[in-house]
Amino acid sequence: MIKNTVCRKIKECGIVAVIRAQNEASALKIAEACHQGGIDAIEITFTVSGAAQVIRRLSELNSNSSMIIGAGSVIDVPTAHEAIDAGATFVVGPGFDPDVQHYCKEQKIPYIPGCFTVTEMMQAMKSGVEIIKLFPGSLAGPDYVKAVRGPLPTIQLMPTGGVSLDNLQAWFDSGVIAVGVGGEITAPAKTNDYDAVKKRAEVFVSRIKKIRQG
Repeated sequence: MIKNTVCRKIKECGIVAVIRAQNEASALKIAEACHQGGIDAIEITFTVSGAAQVIRRLSELNSNSSMIIGAGSVIDVPTAHEAIDAGATFVVGPGFDPDVQHYCKEQKIPYIPGCFTVTEMMQAMKSGVEIIKLFPGSLAGPDYVKAVRGPLPTIQLMPTGGVSLDNLQAWFDSGVIAVGVGGEITAPAKTNDYDAVKKRAEVFVSRIKKIRQG
C-alpha cells in the first residue's frame, strides 16, 4: 500500500485506534473490535508484548479488508524495520526521529512522529512528514492547534492523548485532520468486554461523521 493511500485513509476515517494491551491475544481482540466498530486505522504500540507478531497476524487476517495496521511507540530504526517487516503500513513515534523518518521514507511508509513545539513540527514537515501527531494532546488542547495553524496553515495534526467524546467537536473545529484515541475506546478490554470496545468505537466514528457533516 503506497504512502499516499495510507495517509488518505487515515484522514478519511478521522480516527486511529491506539492499542495497548497486556498480551498478544488481547491486542488482537481489541483491534478486531475497533475495526468492527468502524475504525479502519489501527495502531499497535510496541509497548505490547509481541507487538510485531500482533501486526503480522492482523495483516494476515485482514489482507482483504479495509483495515490499515500501524506500529506505535516506535523510537528507533530497528523497531521500525521490525514493524514494517511484520506488515505495518504506517509508523508512529512518541517523538520525531530523523533516522526513523529517513528509513520510513526509503520504505515508502508514512511516519507520524509525535511533536509538541512548533520547532519540532517545522523540522518534521521539512523532512517530508505529512501527518504529525500532536503529543501529548492532553497538555495542548484545541486552542493550541488554532495557534499553531496561524503561522503553519497547511500543517496536518493528529492529537493523541486527551481526546474524548466531550472535546471531539472542539478538536475538529480547531482544524485537526484526525485524532488518536486509546483508553477512551479500549478500556472495557481490561474486563474482557470487547463488545463494549466495539460500541465505543461505533460512537466515536458516528460522532466524527456528524461533526464533519456540520
